[in-house]
Amino acid sequence: MNMTVWNPFREMETLLDRYAEGTGRGLLPDTPGMGREFADWTPTVDISESDQDFLIKADVPGVDMKDIHVSVDHGVLSITGEKHVEKETGEGSKRHRTERYCGSFARRFTLPASIAEDKIDATYKDGVLSLLIPKAEEAKPKSIEIQVH
Repeated sequence: MNMTVWNPFREMETLLDRYAEGTGRGLLPDTPGMGREFADWTPTVDISESDQDFLIKADVPGVDMKDIHVSVDHGVLSITGEKHVEKETGEGSKRHRTERYCGSFARRFTLPASIAEDKIDATYKDGVLSLLIPKAEEAKPKSIEIQVH
């Protein structure tokens, strides 16, 4: 009698792979002529706020800075771009598994009316796009000193 060790994680991975294939959100087959080899993806973001500004950090690892575009139009901030598929490394090499997302992406956020659109600052470092969105002067909290008589 052969004994096999049950691995619940392998079963979960198989289940998730089947789900991804069925919904079209995972990787599509590497079949020539299909037009698109990989499904689009969405970078994750963190949004924080201080008294002075908003900060949006988007994870876009492996995306070249020249392939990322940030724009503001009618109060909507758009982050778009594309992560390209890496080519095979050399003759005789073949891909056994591809799990990293590739393709175009887009995230859009409605900005509050009280920001200074012309002063938005974008930086890109270590696969993280950071957008510093300053608040307009009228939106910043003001403290009023109370006189005691």
